[in-house]
Amino acid sequence: MAAFGSLFMPEMAISWFDGSGWSESQVVSSDSIQLHPGAHVLHYSSTCFEGLKAFRHADGSIKIFRMDQNIARFAQSAELLALPSIDAEATTAMIIEIVARFADEVPAPPGSMYIRPTHFGTEPAIGKAAVPSLTSCQYVLLSPVGDYFAGGDKALRLLVDDQGMRCPPHMGMVKSGGNYAGALRPIMKARAEAQADQVLFCPGGDVQETGAANFLLIDGDEIITKALDESFLHGITRDSILTLARDRGMKISERALSIDELLERAAKPGCEAALSGTAAVLAPVGTLIYHGKEYPVGNGGVGATTVKLRQALNDIQWGKAEDKHGWLTSI
Repeated sequence: MAAFGSLFMPEMAISWFDGSGWSESQVVSSDSIQLHPGAHVLHYSSTCFEGLKAFRHADGSIKIFRMDQNIARFAQSAELLALPSIDAEATTAMIIEIVARFADEVPAPPGSMYIRPTHFGTEPAIGKAAVPSLTSCQYVLLSPVGDYFAGGDKALRLLVDDQGMRCPPHMGMVKSGGNYAGALRPIMKARAEAQADQVLFCPGGDVQETGAANFLLIDGDEIITKALDESFLHGITRDSILTLARDRGMKISERALSIDELLERAAKPGCEAALSGTAAVLAPVGTLIYHGKEYPVGNGGVGATTVKLRQALNDIQWGKAEDKHGWLTSI
């Protein structure tokens, strides 16, 4: 099986903004984009994207999970980056059109079709470092993916970083490529020096998120996670997991969490931690590494509550449980 997200459908949906309006969406070859070397995105990173999935149900139908929320966040990212506003209705139609076109290629569970809407500034103007691009492009790319945990469900190791930050505080809620690029070097260093899988960014001791996922601490029947603000990504999987946890009577505490409290709670028997995101849904965390010392989370293994919450969300996505919250869109 190809590495997650490295296999693509041969065609994509695309639309261009010429400064006054969006063109009609077209289906084109996935390798057909041509850009002027002075394009705004190549010099000033005027780009945002989304990640969502389509799932095949047992009856053969195809459902997209929480598309409305992804499109709302896509529009928000474009606004915060001063990119031309997207047309939410047209973007929805683009996604549905291209997924329907490749419906037969949507894998059966535990696989899915990963959907990547992308928006970037195209204006050829290298003198516009402090001025937004007047023109842009939007496309929807598809990537069939298999089981994220095909190699086995293992508890991750996180390096707790109290000095650096994933991105500038006002950019955290923007799903932009630059945020991920900025986190790469610290992640690579953590892997090389501490054999960590990811970095948990905690500037000033404030527990925020990792380079590519939201962080949740699960202490008994309580989930503790940072309250939403502009400093970190407002994860749709995070919101979904918290909603399902509330449905099960768990207490949700969205508030500040210090490193000291994190380490104190993590030492308790039965405590769990997890990372939430579109790809893995909910990945268990077994070890925290802070100032050269390792701290196991609970028993250091895969937590039972983490697995149960992930399965509950998967069951809705795969059509094995009732969609009580109206999260699925039919194709």
